[in-house]
Amino acid sequence: MRCRHILPLFAAFVALAACADRPHGVLIAQPQAPGVSRVEMLVATTRSAQGAAPGDLFTGERGAGLAFADVAVSIPPDAARRIGEVQWPEALPADPYRDFVTLRAAPLTREEAMRAFDRRIASAPKRQALVFVHGFNTLFAEAVYRFAQIVHDSGTKALPVLFTWPSRGRLVDYGYDRESASYSRDALEAVLRGLARDPAVGEISILAHSMGNWVTLEALRQMAIRDKGLPGKIKNVMLAAPDVDFDVFTRQIAEIGERRALFSLFVSRNDEALAASRHVWGDKVRLGGIDPDVEPYRSLLAERRIFVVDLADVASSDPLGHGTFAQSPEVVRAIGRRLAAGQQLADGKAGVGESVGQMATGAVSAVGTAAGAAVTAPFAVVDPRARDNLSDRLEQLGGQMTDTLAPLR
Repeated sequence: MRCRHILPLFAAFVALAACADRPHGVLIAQPQAPGVSRVEMLVATTRSAQGAAPGDLFTGERGAGLAFADVAVSIPPDAARRIGEVQWPEALPADPYRDFVTLRAAPLTREEAMRAFDRRIASAPKRQALVFVHGFNTLFAEAVYRFAQIVHDSGTKALPVLFTWPSRGRLVDYGYDRESASYSRDALEAVLRGLARDPAVGEISILAHSMGNWVTLEALRQMAIRDKGLPGKIKNVMLAAPDVDFDVFTRQIAEIGERRALFSLFVSRNDEALAASRHVWGDKVRLGGIDPDVEPYRSLLAERRIFVVDLADVASSDPLGHGTFAQSPEVVRAIGRRLAAGQQLADGKAGVGESVGQMATGAVSAVGTAAGAAVTAPFAVVDPRARDNLSDRLEQLGGQMTDTLAPLR
Protein backbone atom coordinates (compact mmCIF):
# COMPACT_ATOMS: atom_id res chain seq x y z
CA MET A 1 0.00 0.00 0.00
CA ARG A 2 2.78 2.43 0.86
CA CYS A 3 4.46 1.78 -2.50
CA ARG A 4 1.21 2.58 -4.29
CA HIS A 5 1.06 5.88 -2.41
CA ILE A 6 4.63 6.94 -2.97
CA LEU A 7 5.04 6.06 -6.65
CA PRO A 8 2.53 8.69 -7.84
CA LEU A 9 4.37 11.28 -5.76
CA PHE A 10 7.70 10.50 -7.39
CA ALA A 11 6.03 10.45 -10.79
CA ALA A 12 4.66 13.91 -10.09
CA PHE A 13 8.10 15.16 -9.05
CA VAL A 14 9.69 13.80 -12.22
CA ALA A 15 6.95 15.38 -14.34
CA LEU A 16 7.45 18.73 -12.67
CA ALA A 17 11.20 18.54 -13.19
CA ALA A 18 10.77 17.61 -16.82
CA CYS A 19 8.47 20.56 -17.45
CA ALA A 20 10.74 23.08 -15.79
CA ASP A 21 13.73 24.55 -17.56
CA ARG A 22 16.59 24.63 -15.07
CA PRO A 23 18.52 27.90 -15.10
CA HIS A 24 22.01 27.89 -16.59
CA GLY A 25 24.19 30.82 -17.52
CA VAL A 26 22.05 33.42 -15.74
CA LEU A 27 24.91 34.67 -13.55
CA ILE A 28 26.48 36.66 -16.39
CA ALA A 29 26.40 40.27 -15.21
CA GLN A 30 24.28 42.93 -16.87
CA PRO A 31 24.08 46.67 -16.13
CA GLN A 32 21.44 47.76 -13.62
CA ALA A 33 18.35 49.35 -15.11
CA PRO A 34 16.63 52.33 -13.45
CA GLY A 35 13.56 51.67 -11.31
CA VAL A 36 14.41 48.14 -10.18
CA SER A 37 15.35 46.83 -6.73
CA ARG A 38 18.81 45.52 -5.88
CA VAL A 39 19.84 42.77 -3.46
CA GLU A 40 23.50 42.22 -2.59
CA MET A 41 24.74 39.10 -0.83
CA LEU A 42 27.97 37.43 0.14
CA VAL A 43 28.31 33.73 -0.56
CA ALA A 44 30.21 30.99 1.25
CA THR A 45 30.13 27.61 -0.45
CA THR A 46 31.53 24.09 -0.42
CA ARG A 47 30.73 23.73 -4.12
CA SER A 48 33.48 23.35 -6.67
CA ALA A 49 34.17 26.03 -9.29
CA GLN A 50 36.13 23.59 -11.43
CA GLY A 51 34.38 22.96 -14.71
CA ALA A 52 31.63 25.52 -14.11
CA ALA A 53 30.18 26.90 -17.33
CA PRO A 54 30.21 30.66 -17.94
CA GLY A 55 27.38 32.22 -15.99
CA ASP A 56 27.13 29.33 -13.50
CA LEU A 57 30.12 30.21 -11.26
CA PHE A 58 29.92 26.95 -9.24
CA THR A 59 28.85 23.38 -10.00
CA GLY A 60 27.06 20.79 -7.91
CA GLU A 61 30.28 18.91 -7.20
CA ARG A 62 32.14 19.09 -3.90
CA GLY A 63 34.96 21.57 -3.51
CA ALA A 64 38.10 21.00 -1.46
CA GLY A 65 37.21 23.72 1.04
CA LEU A 66 35.26 26.94 1.45
CA ALA A 67 35.01 29.31 -1.49
CA PHE A 68 33.49 32.78 -1.52
CA ALA A 69 31.67 35.08 -3.92
CA ASP A 70 30.03 38.49 -4.10
CA VAL A 71 26.67 38.55 -5.91
CA ALA A 72 24.15 41.29 -6.70
CA VAL A 73 20.72 40.67 -8.23
CA SER A 74 18.12 43.10 -9.53
CA ILE A 75 14.42 42.37 -9.06
CA PRO A 76 11.64 43.77 -11.25
CA PRO A 77 9.27 46.43 -9.89
CA ASP A 78 6.58 44.98 -7.62
CA ALA A 79 3.90 45.92 -10.14
CA ALA A 80 5.47 43.48 -12.60
CA ARG A 81 5.74 40.46 -10.31
CA ARG A 82 4.00 38.41 -7.66
CA ILE A 83 5.53 38.48 -4.19
CA GLY A 84 7.04 35.09 -3.41
CA GLU A 85 8.02 34.17 -6.96
CA VAL A 86 11.37 34.09 -8.73
CA GLN A 87 10.96 35.26 -12.32
CA TRP A 88 13.54 33.47 -14.42
CA PRO A 89 14.59 34.98 -17.76
CA GLU A 90 13.34 33.15 -20.82
CA ALA A 91 16.36 34.36 -22.77
CA LEU A 92 19.60 36.26 -22.17
CA PRO A 93 20.20 39.10 -21.81
CA ALA A 94 17.34 39.21 -19.32
CA ASP A 95 14.64 41.88 -19.22
CA PRO A 96 15.17 43.73 -15.89
CA TYR A 97 11.55 44.93 -15.86
CA ARG A 98 10.25 41.39 -16.04
CA ASP A 99 13.06 39.08 -14.90
CA PHE A 100 15.54 38.65 -12.08
CA VAL A 101 18.88 39.87 -13.43
CA THR A 102 22.44 39.27 -12.22
CA LEU A 103 24.31 42.52 -11.72
CA ARG A 104 27.49 41.05 -10.27
CA ALA A 105 28.80 37.53 -9.64
CA ALA A 106 32.46 37.57 -8.71
CA PRO A 107 34.57 35.04 -6.82
CA LEU A 108 36.39 36.38 -3.76
CA THR A 109 39.32 35.24 -1.69
CA ARG A 110 38.67 34.63 1.99
CA GLU A 111 40.37 37.92 2.87
CA GLU A 112 38.35 39.86 0.30
CA ALA A 113 35.14 38.28 1.59
CA MET A 114 35.97 39.23 5.19
CA ARG A 115 36.72 42.83 4.23
CA ALA A 116 33.52 43.12 2.21
CA PHE A 117 31.50 41.61 5.05
CA ASP A 118 32.88 43.96 7.71
CA ARG A 119 32.32 46.95 5.47
CA ARG A 120 28.67 46.08 4.80
CA ILE A 121 27.63 44.81 8.24
CA ALA A 122 28.28 48.24 9.71
CA SER A 123 25.26 49.65 7.90
CA ALA A 124 22.86 46.80 8.77
CA PRO A 125 20.39 47.47 11.62
CA LYS A 126 21.66 45.85 14.81
CA ARG A 127 24.66 44.82 12.67
CA GLN A 128 22.61 41.73 11.88
CA ALA A 129 23.57 38.99 9.43
CA LEU A 130 20.96 36.67 7.94
CA VAL A 131 22.40 33.29 6.89
CA PHE A 132 20.33 31.23 4.44
CA VAL A 133 20.91 27.51 3.85
CA HIS A 134 18.99 26.07 0.89
CA GLY A 135 17.57 22.60 0.42
CA PHE A 136 17.73 19.54 -1.85
CA ASN A 137 17.75 19.71 -5.66
CA THR A 138 19.09 23.27 -5.87
CA LEU A 139 21.52 24.62 -8.42
CA PHE A 140 23.85 27.44 -7.39
CA ALA A 141 21.94 30.06 -9.37
CA GLU A 142 18.66 28.81 -7.90
CA ALA A 143 20.01 29.28 -4.38
CA VAL A 144 21.15 32.81 -5.23
CA TYR A 145 17.90 33.92 -6.84
CA ARG A 146 15.69 32.31 -4.18
CA PHE A 147 17.61 34.04 -1.41
CA ALA A 148 17.43 37.34 -3.29
CA GLN A 149 13.65 36.88 -3.51
CA ILE A 150 13.37 36.16 0.21
CA VAL A 151 15.49 39.17 1.15
CA HIS A 152 13.57 41.51 -1.15
CA ASP A 153 10.07 40.26 -0.36
CA SER A 154 10.64 40.13 3.39
CA GLY A 155 12.00 43.67 3.44
CA THR A 156 14.79 42.72 5.82
CA LYS A 157 17.79 45.03 6.06
CA ALA A 158 20.01 42.35 7.58
CA LEU A 159 23.18 41.58 5.64
CA PRO A 160 22.43 38.51 3.46
CA VAL A 161 24.92 35.64 3.66
CA LEU A 162 24.19 32.60 1.50
CA PHE A 163 25.69 29.29 2.56
CA THR A 164 25.33 26.92 -0.36
CA TRP A 165 26.38 23.28 -0.31
CA PRO A 166 26.95 20.93 -3.28
CA SER A 167 23.55 19.95 -4.62
CA ARG A 168 23.52 18.63 -8.16
CA GLY A 169 20.03 19.95 -8.76
CA ARG A 170 18.63 16.58 -9.86
CA LEU A 171 15.85 14.54 -8.27
CA VAL A 172 17.73 11.30 -8.86
CA ASP A 173 20.66 12.58 -6.78
CA TYR A 174 18.84 12.69 -3.44
CA GLY A 175 21.45 10.44 -1.84
CA TYR A 176 24.36 12.48 -3.21
CA ASP A 177 22.76 15.70 -1.95
CA ARG A 178 22.22 14.24 1.51
CA GLU A 179 25.85 13.19 1.75
CA SER A 180 26.94 16.60 0.43
CA ALA A 181 24.97 18.26 3.20
CA SER A 182 26.82 16.14 5.75
CA TYR A 183 30.09 16.89 3.98
CA SER A 184 29.41 20.61 4.49
CA ARG A 185 28.54 20.72 8.19
CA ASP A 186 32.09 21.53 9.34
CA ALA A 187 32.26 24.36 6.82
CA LEU A 188 28.95 25.84 7.97
CA GLU A 189 30.11 25.60 11.57
CA ALA A 190 33.29 27.48 10.58
CA VAL A 191 31.24 30.21 8.89
CA LEU A 192 28.93 30.64 11.88
CA ARG A 193 31.83 30.57 14.31
CA GLY A 194 33.66 33.20 12.27
CA LEU A 195 30.61 35.46 12.23
CA ALA A 196 30.09 35.04 15.97
CA ARG A 197 33.71 35.93 16.71
CA ASP A 198 33.72 38.98 14.45
CA PRO A 199 33.47 42.09 16.65
CA ALA A 200 31.71 43.88 13.76
CA VAL A 201 28.71 41.53 14.06
CA GLY A 202 25.88 42.37 16.43
CA GLU A 203 23.64 39.33 15.94
CA ILE A 204 23.07 36.38 13.64
CA SER A 205 19.83 34.87 12.35
CA ILE A 206 19.68 31.61 10.39
CA LEU A 207 17.01 30.49 7.93
CA ALA A 208 17.26 26.91 6.64
CA HIS A 209 15.03 25.07 4.19
CA SER A 210 14.36 21.38 3.57
CA MET A 211 17.58 19.32 3.55
CA GLY A 212 19.47 22.49 4.48
CA ASN A 213 18.08 21.97 7.98
CA TRP A 214 20.16 18.81 8.29
CA VAL A 215 23.47 20.57 7.70
CA THR A 216 22.31 23.50 9.87
CA LEU A 217 21.29 21.39 12.85
CA GLU A 218 24.42 19.28 12.61
CA ALA A 219 26.64 22.40 12.51
CA LEU A 220 24.84 23.91 15.50
CA ARG A 221 25.02 20.62 17.38
CA GLN A 222 28.77 20.38 16.83
CA MET A 223 29.29 23.97 17.88
CA ALA A 224 27.24 23.54 21.04
CA ILE A 225 29.11 20.38 22.04
CA ARG A 226 32.49 22.05 21.53
CA ASP A 227 31.57 25.26 23.33
CA LYS A 228 28.96 24.00 25.80
CA GLY A 229 26.30 26.09 24.11
CA LEU A 230 25.80 28.33 21.13
CA PRO A 231 27.34 31.80 20.85
CA GLY A 232 25.11 34.51 22.26
CA LYS A 233 25.13 36.35 18.93
CA ILE A 234 23.09 33.58 17.29
CA LYS A 235 19.65 34.89 18.21
CA ASN A 236 17.20 33.17 15.88
CA VAL A 237 17.14 29.87 14.02
CA MET A 238 14.23 29.35 11.62
CA LEU A 239 13.68 25.81 10.34
CA ALA A 240 11.46 25.75 7.24
CA ALA A 241 10.03 22.40 6.06
CA PRO A 242 12.96 20.48 7.60
CA ASP A 243 13.77 17.19 5.88
CA VAL A 244 15.09 15.73 9.13
CA ASP A 245 14.02 12.61 11.00
CA PHE A 246 11.98 13.75 14.01
CA ASP A 247 13.71 11.29 16.34
CA VAL A 248 17.12 12.51 15.20
CA PHE A 249 16.02 16.11 15.72
CA THR A 250 15.12 15.41 19.34
CA ARG A 251 18.69 14.20 19.92
CA GLN A 252 20.19 17.13 18.04
CA ILE A 253 18.22 19.73 19.98
CA ALA A 254 19.05 17.97 23.25
CA GLU A 255 22.77 18.20 22.45
CA ILE A 256 22.39 21.87 21.51
CA GLY A 257 21.06 22.31 25.02
CA GLU A 258 19.36 25.10 26.89
CA ARG A 259 21.93 27.79 26.13
CA ARG A 260 20.81 28.34 22.58
CA ALA A 261 19.06 30.63 20.17
CA LEU A 262 15.30 30.93 19.84
CA PHE A 263 14.15 28.15 17.52
CA SER A 264 11.14 28.52 15.22
CA LEU A 265 9.69 25.72 13.11
CA PHE A 266 7.53 25.86 9.96
CA VAL A 267 5.61 22.63 9.39
CA SER A 268 2.92 21.31 7.06
CA ARG A 269 1.41 17.85 7.05
CA ASN A 270 0.41 18.58 3.42
CA ASP A 271 4.04 18.83 2.27
CA GLU A 272 4.21 16.22 -0.51
CA ALA A 273 7.99 16.43 -0.87
CA LEU A 274 8.42 15.46 2.77
CA ALA A 275 5.84 12.70 2.35
CA ALA A 276 8.06 11.22 -0.36
CA SER A 277 11.15 11.65 1.79
CA ARG A 278 9.44 9.85 4.66
CA HIS A 279 9.07 6.74 2.54
CA VAL A 280 12.67 6.95 1.36
CA TRP A 281 13.77 6.90 4.99
CA GLY A 282 11.81 3.83 6.07
CA ASP A 283 8.51 5.59 6.88
CA LYS A 284 10.14 7.69 9.61
CA VAL A 285 8.37 10.98 10.27
CA ARG A 286 10.09 14.07 8.89
CA LEU A 287 10.22 17.03 11.24
CA GLY A 288 8.66 19.40 8.71
CA GLY A 289 5.71 17.08 8.06
CA ILE A 290 4.40 16.60 11.60
CA ASP A 291 0.99 17.59 12.90
CA PRO A 292 2.03 19.80 15.84
CA ASP A 293 -1.34 19.44 17.56
CA VAL A 294 -0.93 15.72 18.24
CA GLU A 295 1.27 13.80 20.64
CA PRO A 296 4.11 13.14 21.06
CA TYR A 297 5.10 16.14 18.96
CA ARG A 298 3.13 18.72 20.89
CA SER A 299 4.65 17.91 24.26
CA LEU A 300 8.18 17.37 22.99
CA LEU A 301 8.27 20.68 21.14
CA ALA A 302 6.79 22.53 24.08
CA GLU A 303 9.33 20.96 26.43
CA ARG A 304 12.17 22.07 24.16
CA ARG A 305 10.67 25.55 23.75
CA ILE A 306 10.36 25.26 19.98
CA PHE A 307 7.83 27.72 18.60
CA VAL A 308 5.82 26.11 15.81
CA VAL A 309 3.69 27.55 13.03
CA ASP A 310 1.55 25.15 11.02
CA LEU A 311 1.32 26.18 7.35
CA ALA A 312 -0.82 23.22 6.27
CA ASP A 313 -3.65 25.39 4.98
CA VAL A 314 -1.59 28.26 3.59
CA ALA A 315 -1.73 28.73 -0.16
CA SER A 316 1.46 29.35 -2.14
CA SER A 317 2.70 29.01 -5.69
CA ASP A 318 4.51 25.75 -4.82
CA PRO A 319 2.30 22.83 -5.94
CA LEU A 320 4.07 20.46 -3.54
CA GLY A 321 3.60 22.72 -0.50
CA HIS A 322 7.32 22.53 0.27
CA GLY A 323 8.35 26.16 -0.28
CA THR A 324 5.47 27.97 1.39
CA PHE A 325 7.75 29.80 3.82
CA ALA A 326 9.23 31.78 0.92
CA GLN A 327 6.42 31.69 -1.63
CA SER A 328 3.48 32.79 0.47
CA PRO A 329 3.49 36.61 0.38
CA GLU A 330 1.95 36.84 3.84
CA VAL A 331 4.49 34.54 5.47
CA VAL A 332 7.65 35.98 3.94
CA ARG A 333 6.57 39.56 4.63
CA ALA A 334 5.70 38.79 8.25
CA ILE A 335 9.05 37.12 8.85
CA GLY A 336 10.88 40.06 7.40
CA ARG A 337 9.01 42.68 9.39
CA ARG A 338 9.81 41.09 12.70
CA LEU A 339 13.27 39.87 11.78
CA ALA A 340 14.38 43.26 10.52
CA ALA A 341 12.54 45.68 12.76
CA GLY A 342 12.10 43.78 16.02
CA GLN A 343 8.91 45.67 16.83
CA GLN A 344 7.24 45.23 20.16
CA LEU A 345 4.12 43.10 20.38
CA ALA A 346 0.88 44.77 19.45
CA ASP A 347 -2.05 45.33 21.78
CA GLY A 348 -3.51 41.85 21.42
CA LYS A 349 -5.24 42.40 18.10
CA ALA A 350 -2.45 41.00 15.93
CA GLY A 351 -3.50 39.22 12.77
CA VAL A 352 -1.99 36.37 10.85
CA GLY A 353 1.10 38.22 9.74
CA GLU A 354 1.75 39.64 13.18
CA SER A 355 1.57 36.18 14.73
CA VAL A 356 4.08 34.72 12.31
CA GLY A 357 6.29 37.71 12.94
CA GLN A 358 6.36 36.96 16.65
CA MET A 359 7.52 33.48 15.76
CA ALA A 360 10.23 34.74 13.45
CA THR A 361 12.02 36.77 16.07
CA GLY A 362 11.46 34.17 18.78
CA ALA A 363 9.75 36.70 21.04
CA VAL A 364 7.15 34.18 22.08
CA SER A 365 9.53 31.23 22.29
CA ALA A 366 11.49 32.88 25.07
CA VAL A 367 8.52 32.74 27.42
CA GLY A 368 7.00 29.42 26.42
CA THR A 369 5.79 27.79 23.24
CA ALA A 370 2.94 29.80 21.71
CA ALA A 371 2.24 31.74 24.91
CA GLY A 372 0.54 35.01 24.15
CA ALA A 373 0.36 34.50 20.38
CA ALA A 374 -2.71 35.64 18.47
CA VAL A 375 -3.51 33.49 15.49
CA THR A 376 -6.18 33.61 12.82
CA ALA A 377 -6.76 31.13 10.00
CA PRO A 378 -5.09 29.81 7.96
CA PHE A 379 -2.14 29.80 10.38
CA ALA A 380 -2.23 27.68 13.51
CA VAL A 381 0.15 27.88 16.43
CA VAL A 382 0.76 24.80 18.57
CA ASP A 383 -1.27 25.86 21.59
CA PRO A 384 -4.80 26.89 20.51
CA ARG A 385 -5.69 27.85 24.09
CA ALA A 386 -3.47 30.88 23.68
CA ARG A 387 -6.04 32.33 21.29
CA ASP A 388 -8.60 32.68 24.07
CA ASN A 389 -6.46 34.28 26.76
CA LEU A 390 -4.18 36.57 24.78
CA SER A 391 -4.87 39.73 26.77
CA ASP A 392 -4.39 38.03 30.14
CA ARG A 393 -1.18 36.37 29.05
CA LEU A 394 0.25 39.56 27.57
CA GLU A 395 -0.41 41.39 30.81
CA GLN A 396 1.26 38.64 32.85
CA LEU A 397 4.22 38.45 30.50
CA GLY A 398 4.62 42.15 29.90
CA GLY A 399 7.86 42.46 31.82
CA GLN A 400 9.30 39.29 30.33
CA MET A 401 8.37 40.36 26.81
CA THR A 402 10.01 43.73 27.31
CA ASP A 403 13.24 42.06 28.41
CA THR A 404 13.07 39.62 25.51
CA LEU A 405 12.48 42.23 22.85
CA ALA A 406 14.90 44.84 24.18
CA PRO A 407 17.93 43.48 22.25
CA LEU A 408 15.88 43.42 19.03
CA ARG A 409 15.07 47.14 18.92
